Amino acid sequence: MSASAPNAENGRVYAAHRPAVRLTAPIAFALPVLLAGCSSDPPDDPPPPPSAAPRPAGQDAARDELAALAAAAQDRHMVARYTLRVADTPDRSVVVTSANDGSWRVDVPGGALGGTADVSLAATADGLFQCALPSATRPEPASCVRVGERDDTLPRRLDPRVQHPFTDWLDVLTDRRAPLSVSPAMAPPEATGTCYSVETTAASINPPLDVGIYCFDADGTPTAVRAAFGTLTLAGPPEPAPATVQLAGPVVDGEPLGMEAPPPPPSTPSDLDPGGTDPSGTAPGDPGAGDAGPGGTEPTGGG
Repeated sequence: MSASAPNAENGRVYAAHRPAVRLTAPIAFALPVLLAGCSSDPPDDPPPPPSAAPRPAGQDAARDELAALAAAAQDRHMVARYTLRVADTPDRSVVVTSANDGSWRVDVPGGALGGTADVSLAATADGLFQCALPSATRPEPASCVRVGERDDTLPRRLDPRVQHPFTDWLDVLTDRRAPLSVSPAMAPPEATGTCYSVETTAASINPPLDVGIYCFDADGTPTAVRAAFGTLTLAGPPEPAPATVQLAGPVVDGEPLGMEAPPPPPSTPSDLDPGGTDPSGTAPGDPGAGDAGPGGTEPTGGG
């Protein structure tokens, strides 16, 4: 009995181990199937490409800042003097008046007739006017001609363009739909304020404004503009605005002064040389060399 006990125990030990062997086989078979199922899952779809290239954050910020300053400029009513610098031309003083009622006036020395005549442009409740101012080349008293409605566009043949940065170009700078590219810029010489470079992003025969540099003070005061017509720089602190602008002179019927220089006047007897000779060097009535004799023949020597 003692000999059979160990065998029985051994049999029980053997039987106890057999279920573990039978469980291992199904697990070994199922593991590759599970791994294959995990590896066969499709990968995540890639993100769709962007519909358009994103704008640089700096450009968006600059555009927002410039739009805010231009909006402040629309509400800035003042009288201010600006220095206008144009290559190969003496500096000129431009006076800008933005009245409390929304009317405006810009006086432009040399703004007509090829720079030989001074003009004033003004928009009031009665319309858009060009006034001819007295000057060295035009000593007559000031007079004004109505050229359109208050919000009309001045024809290019009459337009010195100096008034635009204070009037309709502010509307463009505040319009986020306008095709503009805006970036920070350095101020022109002797200018102050925060400046921005403005470019147009759409080709156009008549762009909404001139590309260039636009500068403003924090309160919206335009401090400098560099554009195709030249460079405007604020010359001193602005003064308080009037209730409304006054035209430089009475309104008359007539033609406005154009931008083109007038033709030179015809020659007169006063254009002759002091000796009474014309430019050919022959005195009037002098039968000098080359004059025909009686009968239309040249004089000949005797013989």
